[in-house]
Amino acid sequence: MPEPVQAGPARAAATFLFLKRRARLGLRRSANSVFHALLIAVCAVGAYYFAEMVLGHKGPLFAATSAIVALGFSRDPRLRRVLEVGVGCTIGIAVGDMLLHWLGSGIWQAALVVFLSILLARFLDSGAIFTTQLALQSLLVVLLPMPEGGPFSRSLDAVVGGCFALAATFLIPRDPRREPREDLKEVLSELSLVLRGCASALSYNDSTTAWHALVRARGQQQRIDQMRQGLRGSVEIARLSPMYRRHLQEVEGMARLMVRVDYAMRSSRVLARRLASVINNAALSDTGTVHLAEALSQTASAVDELAAAISGAKAHSAMSHARDSLADIAVRLHPSDLEITRMEGETVVLLLRTLMVDLLEAANMDPDEARALLPTL
Repeated sequence: MPEPVQAGPARAAATFLFLKRRARLGLRRSANSVFHALLIAVCAVGAYYFAEMVLGHKGPLFAATSAIVALGFSRDPRLRRVLEVGVGCTIGIAVGDMLLHWLGSGIWQAALVVFLSILLARFLDSGAIFTTQLALQSLLVVLLPMPEGGPFSRSLDAVVGGCFALAATFLIPRDPRREPREDLKEVLSELSLVLRGCASALSYNDSTTAWHALVRARGQQQRIDQMRQGLRGSVEIARLSPMYRRHLQEVEGMARLMVRVDYAMRSSRVLARRLASVINNAALSDTGTVHLAEALSQTASAVDELAAAISGAKAHSAMSHARDSLADIAVRLHPSDLEITRMEGETVVLLLRTLMVDLLEAANMDPDEARALLPTL
């Protein structure tokens, strides 16, 4: 009987810690979003006021909503979001007006219009915002009275909101280098932890640790995809904004680096999965295990150097040092040098060689030169 009494306070304490952690993260997100929220508010109200006072539209809500959608917190490039809002709004109105003329208005007509609009949107483009705007506009055309300015006045309102969003993006842009740097440091730190997990699995002959490293590596793929999407937005800002155009080459370099880091993380997943099998089958000698664990640990340290080189004060020299560290490991990646003889162990070395090429390319080494460093098999 005493156990249920103790379970209550423990559950309450766990709930309190969970809520405290969520509140702390929420406050941090809110604090980091103050400027962006202010920018969205000013653009939305400004677009509404312009459409109402200058264009004479009555209640131009789509001017405000399109500005909010285009300036939202998504990592999609803003130019694409603006185009999706404006084009989706225009096509949606045209489709809705055409179907309204053929079918008339009503509930079943509205359902049919939305269904056909979504299918048309998915046929034309894969963007979620484009699909939403097209379907929403078609539905509003069927269900709501036509505005005083005609059906396409809402489309013009959407264009106004998009123009305000673009103006804010180009005239008051965020630094397109800051977020990619943080993203790259974060994913490289995770890659380092994956490699250290693999080294630890070998050192302690524990396949479970290798599986944990595999799970960690797999868990990064969605984040990496989002980061690569965000980098496309950063390249867009650097290319179009007069304030940051001089940094375009640097931002494009970070985009290429993220591609190589993505490949390296994928290679680490294959390595960790194979390593778990090798440990379970006892395919490595004691000496081979020590040498391979040391190589993985040294690779993790070189990845840490690579992460530090991205945002360090002396980025060029730090990158050169990280490249030299990786090269020193690469020249030793031969099964005989690591005293590995069985085929399963040799497979792990081959996978590590692939990962090493990806890392050397991430460290700005030419692909042919990176492959030439590896010992001939």
